[in-house]
Amino acid sequence: MSELDTVLDRPALASQGQIDMKLEVVVIPVSDVDRAKQFYRDIGWRLDSDFVVGDDFRLIQFTPPGSPCSIHIGHGITPAAPGSARGLYLVVSDIEAARAELIRRGADVSEIFHQWVGETPMPGPDPSRRSYHSYATFSDPDGNQWLLQEITTRFPGRIDATATSFASTADLAAAMRRASAAHDTYEKSLGTAHANWPDWYAEHMAAEQSGADRPA
Repeated sequence: MSELDTVLDRPALASQGQIDMKLEVVVIPVSDVDRAKQFYRDIGWRLDSDFVVGDDFRLIQFTPPGSPCSIHIGHGITPAAPGSARGLYLVVSDIEAARAELIRRGADVSEIFHQWVGETPMPGPDPSRRSYHSYATFSDPDGNQWLLQEITTRFPGRIDATATSFASTADLAAAMRRASAAHDTYEKSLGTAHANWPDWYAEHMAAEQSGADRPA
């Protein structure tokens, strides 16, 4: 076996879980590229590129705020029918703030509703603001539908507890506010001030994101 064959012997590496597979782009089918470009720019998504190759190909990339995954719109890039994209989740830490921002930018966003798997949707955010329960929807001009979902605490095992990160300063600030509220409750249970609050905050914020047990 040559050295190249050894390098290309990927199945063994894959079986050890050593190859990352990162979803980085989702293609959104649109009918009017310039109209779609204006829509996504208006709602505050970052315009990364606009490539034109002759009359038959155009590719535009946008990235939602704080997202590791981008979208592609254009022509000559997908046979899918314009408006056929569904089930596109946009995870937010505060659904009310996210909805208000989108409306301010001109998007037609549904009222907030809450539901769990198999349940009937109910009006308003989840009363206890449980993660994964609160939603709102909006569509682009072609009818491609986006779903806002509020998540503040991940299911256990969903996030590596040793690799805590925040996509934006807004997400970090929201996590700190939740940690502050939880710490106030903790101090009341102690009946005294807790001096080592920075470590407590850090442990709480990491555990909230990874789904691990919170500090007691």
